[in-house]
Amino acid sequence: MTDRTSHSRTESALDEAARRALDVVVSLAALVVLLPLLALIALLVKATSSGPVLFVQERVGRGLVPFRLFKFRTMVADAPARGPAITVGADPRVTRVGALLRRTKLDELPQLLNVLRGDMSLVGPRPEVPGYVALYGEAERRIFTVRPGITDPSSLLYRDESAVLATYPDPERAYREVVLPHKIAVSLAYADSRTVLSDVTLLVRTALRLVVPGPDPAPRTGS
Repeated sequence: MTDRTSHSRTESALDEAARRALDVVVSLAALVVLLPLLALIALLVKATSSGPVLFVQERVGRGLVPFRLFKFRTMVADAPARGPAITVGADPRVTRVGALLRRTKLDELPQLLNVLRGDMSLVGPRPEVPGYVALYGEAERRIFTVRPGITDPSSLLYRDESAVLATYPDPERAYREVVLPHKIAVSLAYADSRTVLSDVTLLVRTALRLVVPGPDPAPRTGS
């Protein structure tokens, strides 16, 4: 082993340890500070539609290990039986409170628990369901060498993904063949060069985007 290789691996280990420390400190602090808001959202979800407060779904994490992802429920309780795994445009399965939670991204807050547990990181590629992961090519599966996250550049690029998909004649096919591969490519490019500092910068960008929303991009990367 050369000195350069040894230094690179040490640097990577230190970066990983620093990132995990950031995840634990920020997620724990956020859960404590946001507890009143979390309780209020839970009450609104429960009071305005029947079903559980949380939506729990199996996703695929680092090393292709499945885990249970938490979100506030934004759809009717039997939504999976009424339509596809993706949402397109003004999906009728989304509740009134759910539409607000989706627009403000507050439905993602329970994923702070996933971060604290180590299933996810604050910054990383968005985790997918097993059905879509089965479509990944060999090069795309490299994405499972890092923890999935709550936000990353592809999350900002496709902030209003349902609106993007609504521009295609076949949204499900567009997600599989156009949007998902593009998201993976963007996430991999970021993961290959990210640092703890770039993660912090991205968290700030994400927070600013939520506080001061601008027009959502609607990238079309294919027909």
